[in-house]
Amino acid sequence: MAVAADVKLEGLRAATDKLDQISENEKSGFISLVSRYLSGEAEQIEWSKIQTPTDEVVVPYDTLSAAPEDLNETKKLLDKLVVLKLNGGLGTTMGCTGPKSVIEVRNGFTFLDLIVIQIESLNKKYGCNVPLLLMNSFNTHDDTQKIVEKYSNSNIEIHTFNQSQYPRIVTEDFLPLPSKGKTGKDGWYPPGHGDVFPSLNNSGKLDTLLAQGKEYVFVANSDNLGAIVDIKILNHLIHNQNEYCMEVTPKTLADVKGGTLISYEGRVQLLEIAQVPDEHVNEFKSIEKFKIFNTNNLWVNLKAIKRLVEAEALKMEIIPNPKEVDGVKVLQLETAAGAAIRFFEKAIGINVPRSRFLPVKATSDLLLVQSDLYTLVDGFVIRNPARTNPSNPSIELGPEFKKVANFLARFKSIPSIVELDTLKVSGDVWFGSGVTLKGKVTITAKSGKLEIPDGAVLENKDINGPEDL
Repeated sequence: MAVAADVKLEGLRAATDKLDQISENEKSGFISLVSRYLSGEAEQIEWSKIQTPTDEVVVPYDTLSAAPEDLNETKKLLDKLVVLKLNGGLGTTMGCTGPKSVIEVRNGFTFLDLIVIQIESLNKKYGCNVPLLLMNSFNTHDDTQKIVEKYSNSNIEIHTFNQSQYPRIVTEDFLPLPSKGKTGKDGWYPPGHGDVFPSLNNSGKLDTLLAQGKEYVFVANSDNLGAIVDIKILNHLIHNQNEYCMEVTPKTLADVKGGTLISYEGRVQLLEIAQVPDEHVNEFKSIEKFKIFNTNNLWVNLKAIKRLVEAEALKMEIIPNPKEVDGVKVLQLETAAGAAIRFFEKAIGINVPRSRFLPVKATSDLLLVQSDLYTLVDGFVIRNPARTNPSNPSIELGPEFKKVANFLARFKSIPSIVELDTLKVSGDVWFGSGVTLKGKVTITAKSGKLEIPDGAVLENKDINGPEDL
């Protein structure tokens, strides 16, 4: 490490030691992350060594053995499982306060309601005890604690724990922002979901689960409605003793930036766009060479997590994320859980159907899941078989629809979109009830307010004003 880096690290360590808002575990985790970052240990990927993974490494979902017919056998499998939802994100991009998981998705149910209903029905059907863990960040912890109280009479054990809280680093002098009087939330950040493994251990939850005889954790984003417990996958992992499994699914043009799995020097690993040399970025985005992407549905063996965390062996690629807080340039270093795949034994990918990836990142996704394209059965969001096209319509809504409240106000009822291919809406557009959209529809309010009347059927139309309706 260069002298400058050494001095930087010592100054940061001394200042971090004085921060009493975080634990010793958090301090040492933070310093070790920064130290790895400063030593520049990230080796460049040698492009010529990248190989496309074989079917042994990325297993096609339809080659998995069927789940056991016997209810008791299935119960035995499920009793080894824990479900963990990443619940650290806020609903701010969609104009909501509080955790994103409490946004209402459909029929008055929130993401969290649906997750609880799903696991409850599993526990009831098989007489098993699959617990739910929520990994919160300091941004979502207090609200989530209050929210989970409403499930206290449910047939489900819910655990919450916090991911680490690290200080943002001031770029100019490389000192922690909170030591400069920024003691509020702005001074801190949660270091990405790669932190799930140490946090699970530091919280004591990992030991509790191991003591209960649990063997696998199924980790997924709380906003991915497709991430439901899959007994076939669990069965496969237990039988083949795979310590880690990443669910991947075929890329479409919407997913070209998603991380992909590669075989590299005899191990399977995640390749993210940030690691790709500039001259290969277009190749990375091509659907021909890199056909799959990471859904962030991950299945991981609990004993393996314990072993690797204690050996401090999980040295995932560091993602530097520069930000600005009140005009001060800061740096936050993050890691991703998917990048941990290369440290686990017998790690695999499973190429799953697209239905297991249904994230709600924006109101355009909310339009899909609230429409007649899906129905809700026992907390599961199920696609309407009346739609023959395997891919969902492409939907672009203008900034007027960005916030959930505005989005809901602008639709008297959600239109029928079973036969829609693409929809693009811009300007001050309002939808009546019972509207049907088919084929390619573009609606632009060129001048002032444009109202789509109740019961309108728009098929392959380009609408710029009331005269086009």
